[in-house]
This record gives sequence, structure tokens and C-alpha cells, in this order.
Amino acid sequence: MLRVSLLGEQVITDDETGAVLTRSPRSVALVAHLVVHAGLAQPRRLLAGLFWPDSTDAQALTNLRRELHQLRRVLGELPSLAVTGRDLCWRDTPSSRVDVREFDLARRAALSASDPGDVVAHARAALAAYRGELLPGLADDWVLAARAELERQCVELCDVLCRTPAGDPAVALAAARLRIRLRPLEETGYRTLMGLQADAGDRAGAVSTYHRCASVLERELGVVPAEPTRAALRRLLARPDPEPRRAAAPGLVGRAGELARLGDAWRAAAAGRAGIVLVRGDAGVGKTRLVAELAALARAEGAVVAAGRCYGTPGRVALAPVAEWLRTPAVQRAAASLDPVWRTEVDRLLPAARPAARGHPTVDAWQRLRFFEGLARALTAGGRPVLLVLDNVQWCDEETGAFLAFCLGLLPDAPLLVAGTLRDSDLDPGVAAWTAQLRDDGKLTELPLRPFDADGTAHLGEAVAGRPLSTSDRTLLHAATGGYPLYVVEALRTNDSPPSGRLTGVLRARLEQPGPAAREVAGLAAAAGRDFTLELLTEASDLDADTVVDAVDELWRRRIVREFGGGYDFTHDLLREAAYQQVSPPRRWLLHRRLAQGMELLHADDTDAVAAQLAEQYARGGRPDRAVAHYRRAAAVAAGTFAHAEAIRLLKKALDLVRERPASGNRDRAELAVLEALAGPLNAHHGYSSPELQQVLERSLALAESAGSKESALTVLLELWSSRFVQGRTAEAHEAAERALSLLAPGTSAEQDGSAHFIVAGSSLSLGHDPADALRHFEVGAERTRGASSWPIGTRPDVHGPAWAAHAHWLLGHDDAAVASSAAAIAVARGIEQPYSLAIALAYAGMTHQMRRDRRALWEVVTELHDLCDRYGFAYYREWALVLGGWSRGGAAGLAAAQEGVAHLKAEGSFARMPYWLTLVAELSGPAAARATLDAALAAGEARDDRWWLPEVLRLRAAHDPDPVPRLRAAAELARAQGSAALLRRAEADLGAFGGGASG
Repeated sequence: MLRVSLLGEQVITDDETGAVLTRSPRSVALVAHLVVHAGLAQPRRLLAGLFWPDSTDAQALTNLRRELHQLRRVLGELPSLAVTGRDLCWRDTPSSRVDVREFDLARRAALSASDPGDVVAHARAALAAYRGELLPGLADDWVLAARAELERQCVELCDVLCRTPAGDPAVALAAARLRIRLRPLEETGYRTLMGLQADAGDRAGAVSTYHRCASVLERELGVVPAEPTRAALRRLLARPDPEPRRAAAPGLVGRAGELARLGDAWRAAAAGRAGIVLVRGDAGVGKTRLVAELAALARAEGAVVAAGRCYGTPGRVALAPVAEWLRTPAVQRAAASLDPVWRTEVDRLLPAARPAARGHPTVDAWQRLRFFEGLARALTAGGRPVLLVLDNVQWCDEETGAFLAFCLGLLPDAPLLVAGTLRDSDLDPGVAAWTAQLRDDGKLTELPLRPFDADGTAHLGEAVAGRPLSTSDRTLLHAATGGYPLYVVEALRTNDSPPSGRLTGVLRARLEQPGPAAREVAGLAAAAGRDFTLELLTEASDLDADTVVDAVDELWRRRIVREFGGGYDFTHDLLREAAYQQVSPPRRWLLHRRLAQGMELLHADDTDAVAAQLAEQYARGGRPDRAVAHYRRAAAVAAGTFAHAEAIRLLKKALDLVRERPASGNRDRAELAVLEALAGPLNAHHGYSSPELQQVLERSLALAESAGSKESALTVLLELWSSRFVQGRTAEAHEAAERALSLLAPGTSAEQDGSAHFIVAGSSLSLGHDPADALRHFEVGAERTRGASSWPIGTRPDVHGPAWAAHAHWLLGHDDAAVASSAAAIAVARGIEQPYSLAIALAYAGMTHQMRRDRRALWEVVTELHDLCDRYGFAYYREWALVLGGWSRGGAAGLAAAQEGVAHLKAEGSFARMPYWLTLVAELSGPAAARATLDAALAAGEARDDRWWLPEVLRLRAAHDPDPVPRLRAAAELARAQGSAALLRRAEADLGAFGGGASG
């Protein structure tokens, strides 16, 4: 049986197995058109013209035949689809299930039922089938008409369900919320939801619904709620008289030129030139208000508008603005049509999917780009122009910035604009570098915004006051506010006349206007540091719930707070700062602790979504022990979404708190736990060559040994080996490897056991020890970790081992074995479908083919490696590809590429195998440069104990000596001592050519 899903997605599946049969937009749309007109034959000529309007009649009919052939190939002979030479027709049969039909049948049953229980049962079934709009992302005329009719029917059903007696309150509430989502400008839905919430005892929720209604109507239509809606609020608040008038919101004044420039940027993006526009200026200059006007214009044009903001508080969450964008209903509906592979990536970020994501906390760094691609596809899935609003870019986290840069690079022709506000005075160095890169890439448009002059200030003042200002008032207003729109508005809302004090006094005066309860709640909300909910304030406040609700309503009416998402936020960050400053330090301590406890109560089933906020609140509330635990959990959540920089920041805060404790064994164990958690994100973000990672690992080892924890010491030694080896500290790396091997015990995991053998093999080979001994350890490591789900050294020994073992085989003179081992590593990597493992296998295969001087095989491998590294951002192995590819290509271009790769490795602090890399550069260089490069290779090998390739360096350097024989004999002797038959043969061949005879 087929399952045809047209509501909220576009897919046809096998109903029994769940297998996707087709997601082709054209195929599914054709089926949808026939389903919508079920029982009515649709002439082929009509369908061809409808779906291919720009083609000739003949070509359109040919396209239709091709589409039908594709449908039959995928779906088989489908009884529901009747096809003749003249027309097509859909007939409902038991062979298929269609969500549109299931919705319609259940809806009709609900409308015709007389028993309330039957009404509810059928209506619930209908709403379960209505998972979203018809064919999300398509905008053909026939789709829009059918979509509107289905939406009307769903709204009608919601109304029936909400007024059915003896129904399930939870079902009625869900239906009312769905109605609001479908018809956000109809007040009936809001009043219905307010009544249901009041009946359920959720007075706070009902008041929030009113606030949301008023905000939507003001933003979209510029009107206030009608009297019936306002009367419903008065009943909720037990106010017999008309409610206090909400402060008026002035229209945009004096920014016509700036708005025109924003409009130009928007039109360019909507036409298919994705970009970012940043409105820059001081706090209070009107940046957010200007971008809000652009959002209103884009929304009126039918664009998808999604808003998010960054916070300057330490309890921020990485990628939080992106999550806000993805929660926008229009984005959610369009993203539902994504292929499951991309929806899985989106599920990593959205809180609703976080429990599933937690089941796989260890993620490979290479998956970050696929994760970003999934987010980018979700945001642009609707096929309509998209405006992403990002407020307070100066506080943007590193991951959000990286995602936006990636998104613009991935989708340069998408109808997408990111419109951000940027406060210059608080600019983070990382954000400054990010904007500079966007500017260099030609993706950034910047719009500086300055305070008003005296005339502009007067015009805004008159708009707010609703009356003309005298000449003296105009002068005083500009002098007192500096022409900053925020201060002009707040000053006149405070006194209805120009202030005589300075700017900070204006905000303090505004916050003194509300009653005592509202001022207290404002301080509590400010301590939250970001947006907040009525539920949180109620849990954390000394005041009863009704008083909190009334207080927030008063703050909302005075425009001190605004409705935001599912809760509230201050209308400006400066107001939040002012409210917080008015709370005494001891009181702040108490508020932070209460907020933390409130968050834990509200999120008792899953604190991950607020772990960073909990950590910060407990840290400020004098509970460092609880703060450390939540910092660690928040870091784990961040790492699960590849936000490694944020994970590092959180763990460093935890570390600071731990190190403030008095010296003790418990403190050392707590420090070790945090340091162990920190190593992974540091490696993912900076690489094993990072000096900071080395320091963390060295300290971790000291703590583990001091505590007598062999298991922790073994874990750290495995990681420390990688750090030391990549940095070119070969002898120290081998010392760590041997210590790790000595700690193996019967209870050691197979992953650690195999990894210990692998690292001994790697550093032993690099030191110039017997390759045969290294081979044995490589084989043990691969065997004991085969099929393991985790790898302590960050790579798979069953791939990395055979790939590196190929070098040992070649050094021993076993050329065929080297090729076979290299091919086996590549085969395993391809089989497990892990790009990073494949990059390792290809990189080592490149070295193997270079040592064999097989340029053709090397070029094939390096070409694939280069593409793989570019696609997934594998910086380290991309440098290998540059050097190896440069040697393979030869000539000036090859030399330049090889030199670039070596320079990058040095800049990253990656000095492992440097004698080998320098040798390849020398082979491409002129005589003088070659001599100098080979001398540098010899010095690097001796200084870093990287000796395995030194016989070859000596051999090549001998060619530049007046008498090459002494150096060739030294090369042969060293090769023999190292057990390197291949390099010994090369040295002896050169000795024979120069008449030096065999060495030794």
C-alpha cells in the first residue's frame, strides 16, 4: 500500500516498510493535483499546460508522458491512478492512503456527528492528518487555491472542537493554538484561546495570549485589539474599567534614506544575490527599529521573515539565533519537506529533538559542515525569499557567525538576506574579524546609523508626544538626549516633556514609573539576562502568580517589556541593564539563585535546553558546585552541535570555579574531570598541534597520576601522544606511548588496548626503529579495535593502522604488501562511510605512492583527497594533498603548491614528518634552494627525533656535495641500522653509480 503525504511534506512512501518511493516535487505535485480533483478526469493537454506553461504544447505533452513513465517506474501499476490516452484520473482505492483524503473524511464525520464524544474523536483524527499546509514550498495558482480551502476547513474544524462541550481541554487548547497559527490576524482565535486558558486556571497564559494578539495586530496592521478582545482581558485582570492605555508606538521618523538603502539590499537578495546587511551604530540610535521596518516590508511582499537575537550575557547558547529562525512557523512548514538526511541534522539543534541527539554524544568534526548544510537547507526550503533578522550581532557567538558565512558560501544565489544590528562600542574581536572576512568576500553591506540632528529629534519628539514642541523644548530635548531615538522616546514617555537630566537618568526615571510590584518583577526579569516567561518569574518571585501577571502586564503596557517568542523580553538591552543596576548586590545574589531553582523546576525532565543559563545563574547565586555541573552539561550539549568554541568557553568557566576551591583531593579530581572534558573540544577546534591542548593534557596527566587513577592516566596518555606527535616531539610522544602500553591491564577496553599498540607503532616507526616491530603493533591495534564505536585517539586504528603500516611494509622492501595494506585501509574507510577516515587512508596512500615514485597512482589519490578535504574542511590533510600533489605535478606550479602546504603545516605547529615534506620541496627546487632545504630537513630530523626518512635526506643531499660518497655511505649505514631495506637499496645504488662500492 502507498502512503501519499501532501500536508506538511511532499513524499510518497511504502506504507508497510516506510521506504521513500519518491520525493520528486514535480511527481508529487502531479499526484496532488489529481488527488485534489479525485474522481474528475483531467485532460492530458490541460495538465501539460498547467505544469509546463513555458513549453510548447507538444513539448509539454512529452514532458507529461516522461513524468508518468517515471511515476509508474517508481510506484508500479497503481490502481488509484487511471491513465488513458486522453486523460488522467485519481480514484480512492484500498491500495493507497492519502492524508488529504483522511483529513477530509474525518472532518466531514466530525461536522455531521451529534454526540460530543464522536465530534471530538473525528476532529482529533482530522487534525492529526493535517500536519501542515498543502505542498509546502510550492506557489502555483492551483496549489494556493487548494491550500487556502484546506486551511479554511481546518480553521472551521478548530472552532468546532473548541466549542464542543465535554471535550478534552488539552485538545481544545491545541486546536485554538493551531487556529491562531493558521489565522494570526483574526482576533476570534485569540479570544477563544484566552477563554480556554482562563477556564483551565492559566491566567498568566491568557494574558500572554492577549499580549501576543496586540503585538501581532500592531506590527502587521497598525491597530489595537477590538473592544471584545480588550473586554476579555479586563475580565481576566478583574478590571471593571477600561484598561490603562498602552504607550503609543511612534512610526518610523527621519530614516527614509537609510530605509531605502535597506530596501535596495533586500531587493538584490530577493533577486538571487544572498548577502548580509549590518546596520551599525551606538546603543539607542534606532538600529532595531529600522530593521523591524524592513522586516515589515518584506513580510508584506510575501517573504519568509524569521527573527533572532544574540545576548551579551554569559549564559548564552550557541546557535540560539539559528534555532529561533528554525522555529518560525513558515520555516518549520517548509523544512518538513526536506529529505530525512537533512531533517536529522536540523534535529541536532532544535530542543524538541535533543533527547534523540543525546544518544550519540560523540560526533566527528567532519560532520559539522553537513550539519550546517542541513540548517541552511531548512531555512531556504520554502522557495520564497527569506529575511533573517539578527539583533545584537556584536554578541554573536562564533558558531552562528561560522554558520552564516558557510550558508552564504553554499547558497550564493539563494533569495536570502541576513539583516543584523551591530553596536560598534561593544564589538568583540571575533565578530570584528568575521565582519572583515565577509567584507573581503563581497557579501557584506554596511549601513552606519547616526543620532538625529536637532530637527530630526524634534520631529520624533512631536510624534511621540502627539503635539508640537516649542522652540525651547526642541533645544532642550536634543541637548538632553543627544538625538538618540531611544532616549527621545523614553524621555517623553516618562514626562511628556523634555528631560532636564542626562541619559542614564532617563532610563532610571522610566523604570520608576511602574508600581512597586512591577519594579520588583522588572529587577527579577533583568537578572534572567535574556528573554523570560511568566512561568519562570512566577516560580522565582516572592509575589503570588496573579501579582506577577499584573506586574508583567503593566511593564508590557509601558513598553518596558515586549512579547517575544513564547515569553517576554525587555524592549531594549539598555533598559534591562538599567533595571539590573537598580537591584542591590545582595538582592541580585538571591534573585539569581531563585531563577536557577525555578528553571530546574520548570525543566525538570530535560535541563539541557537551559544548562548554560542554569550554570550562570548558580555561579552568580553563590552555588559554584552546581554551576560547574551545569557548565559541563552545557558544554556537552554545545559539542553535540559542533559548537566547540562555545564548549571551550563554558568549560573554562567551570575550571575557574573549580580552581577557586581550597586545595584538596576532591578539588584535584574535579579539575581533572573538567580538563578531560575540555580536551575534546580543544582538539576539534584547534587541532592536536594546539599548545593550549598540550598544556591541558600535561596538567591532566599530572592530576591523574597524583590521584592514582590508571584509567584516567591511560586516556590522557593516548591523547597526549597525538598532541606531542603532531607537534613533532617524536621522542616525547613515544615515551607517552610506552607508558600507555605499560598501563594496559586485563580490564582495559579493547579501544584503549588497540589504540595503545597503534601509537607505539607510529612513534616507533618515526623514530627510525625496526619497521617489522612497528608492523606487529599496527596489526594488534587494528585487530583489537575493529568494529569499535569509539576511538580514544580520535581516529580508527583499523583504518589508520593499515594505512600507516603500508609505510613500514615499503621500508622493509615489501612493495606489493605496502600497496595491499594501503588499498585495504581505503576499502575499510569507504565501507564505513566516514569521510575523515577516508581522508586519512587517502593521505597515507599518497605518501605510499610517492615513496614508490608512482606519480599516476599518487595523482589519482591526491585528487580525491583534495576534493574531500575541501568538502569537509579537513585542514591538516589538505596540506598533505598540497605537498604531495605539488610533487606529482612538478614544475613551478608544483613547487608553489608544495611550499604552500609546508608553510601551512608550520604555521599550524604541525611539525611531524617535516624532513619528509621538506625533501619533496627540495626535489622540485633549484640546486641552491634544494641544498638549503635538505639541510633544513636534516636539522629538523635531528632536532625532533624524526629519523625514519633521514637516510633518504642524506642520499639526496649527497648529490650536491663535491664528493657524494661519504654522505651516501652515512645514508646507507643509517638505513641499515633502521632496518629500512628500501632506503638502503637506494643509497647503495647511488654508491655504485659513484664508484663508492657497497657500504659496511
